[in-house]
Amino acid sequence: MSLDLYERVVLRRDVAEYRLRRGDVAVLVDRVPHPADGEDGCVLEVFNAVGDSIAVITVAESQVEPLRADEVLAVRPLVPVG
Repeated sequence: MSLDLYERVVLRRDVAEYRLRRGDVAVLVDRVPHPADGEDGCVLEVFNAVGDSIAVITVAESQVEPLRADEVLAVRPLVPVG
């Protein structure tokens, strides 16, 4: 996958420990190579609707995808994923 640093990306799965859901938007801030030939990771910073940083997480590269022009951003409350 070809994602640039500081590009906005979308989560492809829930990350319950941070109350994040599939479809939430984050910013790619770093890449982390896997130490043993596994899938590389992406370090993401997640912001709330007013621009405050609420989490920095690491997920597998396959768990993010670029935003598309046919998508619309939405707002939701930050509640536990359940």
